[in-house]
Amino acid sequence: MPLWRIDLDAPQYPEGLMLLIYPNKLGGNVDIVNGLNHYIGMKTLHAEDFVEFTVLPYIIGFFAVLALLVGISAKPKLLYTFLGLFICFGIISMVDFWRWEYNYGHNLDPNAAIVVPGMSYQPPLIGFKQLLNFGAYSMPDVGGYLFIAVGLLSMVAAWMTRKQQLRLKAGSIPVMGILIAVALLTSSCNAGPEAINLGKDNCHFCKMTITDPRFASEIITKKGRAYKFDDSHCLLAYLKTNDIPAEQINHIYVANFSGNHELLNVTEAMFLQSEALRGPMGGTLAAFNHADSFKQAQQQFSAVAVLWKEISK
Repeated sequence: MPLWRIDLDAPQYPEGLMLLIYPNKLGGNVDIVNGLNHYIGMKTLHAEDFVEFTVLPYIIGFFAVLALLVGISAKPKLLYTFLGLFICFGIISMVDFWRWEYNYGHNLDPNAAIVVPGMSYQPPLIGFKQLLNFGAYSMPDVGGYLFIAVGLLSMVAAWMTRKQQLRLKAGSIPVMGILIAVALLTSSCNAGPEAINLGKDNCHFCKMTITDPRFASEIITKKGRAYKFDDSHCLLAYLKTNDIPAEQINHIYVANFSGNHELLNVTEAMFLQSEALRGPMGGTLAAFNHADSFKQAQQQFSAVAVLWKEISK
């Protein structure tokens, strides 16, 4: 089964492209991806160029045999050894995968047909990244999720074994440790907002450059992709297009009108509306996270307090 997958979305490929990484080979649209890589100076992908495809099946076989020995022997020390080795293997694998992506994305042919100065094409380790007109999604596939399941089950087994050894009635601390570990393993790496680069990032709706930090906003999808906007007017207009179905939206963020203009989740922000609070594209909405600044702005701009659920209807 494939361990990892990289999906590529672009206007010229409406059905998308897919690169699958198996323990011993590459799958998916390898030939098309290699053709695209050739134009931008990236090396073509060939399984024989990766020593990992030679050794990885043996490593998986080793862990399979060791897991059987753990189950048959029922020895706690062997279980702890298996868990420790498995975690180290996971960390080393992700570091090696990042190194592989870095080398292929940065070591480019200077004589390529398309050369963008300062541009690199390293896909994300996990999550979403925009590469020219391609959106790249990197995530585990079936085999990868099975590896995660093995790690989680091993952690539970180790905790239960340790609890039995210590004969403790109160196991709240170990339980909390397991829950935290599970949350870290299963949570997305793009849980928070993506920083908005003023003067560089463009509004996804009106295509204008984002320059005013007081009115910027952002949508984060469940796949981790960020859509940035220069004004609440553009954000609300884009939401009405239903280009992103509501069930695919993970979070919506708006800039704090006061302070350092950090991005606030709309579920935690307080909103004011006034013609005096005019954004770059005619929006009349401002967000706050402190009652003092909220009241001060309400008096200064003769603004009306509004709720997000009313604004976003």
